[in-house]
Amino acid sequence: MVLVAGSANLDFVVRAAHIPAPGETVMGHSVQSFAGGKGANQAVACARAGAVRTEMVLALGQDSHAHVLQNSLQSAGVGLHIHSCAEQTTGTAFICVADNAENAITVAPGANDSLKAAHLPPLAGFSHLLMQLETPLATVAASAAAAKAAGLTVVLNAAPARPLAPDLLALVDILIVNEGELRSLAPKAGSIAQAMQALPCAAVVVTLGPQGSAARFGSQWFFQPGFAVQALDTTGAGDTFCGMLVAQLSQGQPAAQALRQANAAAALACTAMGAQASVPTQAAVAAFLQSLGPDAPDAVQRLREFCGQ
Repeated sequence: MVLVAGSANLDFVVRAAHIPAPGETVMGHSVQSFAGGKGANQAVACARAGAVRTEMVLALGQDSHAHVLQNSLQSAGVGLHIHSCAEQTTGTAFICVADNAENAITVAPGANDSLKAAHLPPLAGFSHLLMQLETPLATVAASAAAAKAAGLTVVLNAAPARPLAPDLLALVDILIVNEGELRSLAPKAGSIAQAMQALPCAAVVVTLGPQGSAARFGSQWFFQPGFAVQALDTTGAGDTFCGMLVAQLSQGQPAAQALRQANAAAALACTAMGAQASVPTQAAVAAFLQSLGPDAPDAVQRLREFCGQ
């Protein structure tokens, strides 16, 4: 089983021609609301990967937004451990999605800030704990320590980018970051590969947008080219990657296979609006990969050169 500890937000998404610059007002095409939050998105992605039981510990306010998020998670098959917070409203995110599918996000954490390690359920039976950085750092660190002591594999998606204490990084078995987050954690490193080597975690996975992803598991290196799709909304693509990756690893899949599945799921997530609404099923990912065939060797070489490995 996989346990996800993290945030849940109701996303309000405005679609516009482009993301506003500072001081600029942009007229939007439409506005919609979707279930979101990095933790909740990753839990849904893990559950939809199939064959792995996924549970989540989260904090919600006592308001109508909480019901939307709870229903979305339960519909995806996620088992819930909810801390109900009377003092704060459910977390909210305001997202502008440009016509080129890029986005800008502002999060009001609300009840997410009340989540504590004490809210974790008994850890017996779980193989992995997956966390992000939309909840207090003290909670993340204490939860990581508890999971480590219980023998779980600790996975941290260090997003959004925040300074992390060495003591926290020492507890992380698998660190997942995008290139910007990687640079914030290893600012003095040269290439992407050198930055990955500079971090103390046993495994480091870096998402590279349309180029794909790279990973270091111990002394082994893996490179997965991206998949070309007609992107509509990139919101939640990174979370889909994280959830699928951990689901695959929890089932004992080799790192290379897990990366390929995670990249495919993230690519498919870009073809639909919303975060949790866009997360594909395992069947959809399998059909997508079957339609493509194996990666071309020259694509692998281009990605190796991109990473400087």
